[in-house]
Amino acid sequence: MMFARIAGVGSYLPGAPVSNDDLVARGIDTSDEWISTRTGIRFRHLADAATTTSDLAVEASQRALQSAGVSAADIDLIIVATSTPDYVFPSVACMLQGRLGNSGATAFDVQAVCSGFVYALTITEKFIRAGGHRRALVVGAEVFSRILDWQDRSTCVLFGDGAGAVVLEAADAPGILASSLHADGAYRDILCVPGNVRDGQVTGDPFLRMDGQAVFRFAVKALSEAAQECCESAGVTPTQVDWLIPHQANIRIIEATARKLGLDMSKVIVTVDSHGNTSAASVPLALDAAVRDGRLQRGQKVLLEGVGGGFTWGAVLFEF
Repeated sequence: MMFARIAGVGSYLPGAPVSNDDLVARGIDTSDEWISTRTGIRFRHLADAATTTSDLAVEASQRALQSAGVSAADIDLIIVATSTPDYVFPSVACMLQGRLGNSGATAFDVQAVCSGFVYALTITEKFIRAGGHRRALVVGAEVFSRILDWQDRSTCVLFGDGAGAVVLEAADAPGILASSLHADGAYRDILCVPGNVRDGQVTGDPFLRMDGQAVFRFAVKALSEAAQECCESAGVTPTQVDWLIPHQANIRIIEATARKLGLDMSKVIVTVDSHGNTSAASVPLALDAAVRDGRLQRGQKVLLEGVGGGFTWGAVLFEF
């Protein structure tokens, strides 16, 4: 039987960190105290006008390939999770493929917003277990700063740009142990960008809009239930997991989810303070940080989880 394991990880954050005080200096009516106490966010990274989602994806992917000790030519599947593609089409995955010098690999994007990386990793594992692909590049990359209303202090201070990537490859022993994916379009209006392009013009509202309290309530419930479901599928309890790596949106959501799962915060990877909410990039950014600083070791069990607009949510349990 074929399984799938993570062979390498990588991430990239554009430019210098932008502090809460930097946002105040730019004229946003807020404060470091207001942002940090309510969200845990102290810094974020913002791509400059010339930097695209595919630029960030290339940087993170090259680092993941190096970590795995493989070349782009060894990859036969590329999946990019993003809500902020360079163009309507081609996909970021195809653009990434061309820039890495890969030819012939299956390549496409997944749009599940902040759950995107969890969705993409789950899809990739199914491809590998089906036997048609042996080594994949899975990326979460976003330039969310492009869809923020910088006059809306309730949302613009929360998000940042970045990318994270993993190389997933076929293995004889289980790596990914279980996954759980869900969606409910009835909640589409509490977090959305309700605009589009028609006849060369933007129609509707092109900026991110969010009902923060509704999102908080939904996120805590969805994340804890998906994590429980995933663990039950693998025959373990949440307390047997070595590390929880949740979507990095808000420290209060992270802490509330950990409490529901019976986990001490010492077992939770938190990076929201340093890069804010980077949507589909947040989980692989946190994963890479934990690998690089030595907390995450081979043989440990790791639970990833994400929740995002749609609404979409899910979890993946794997042994690193």
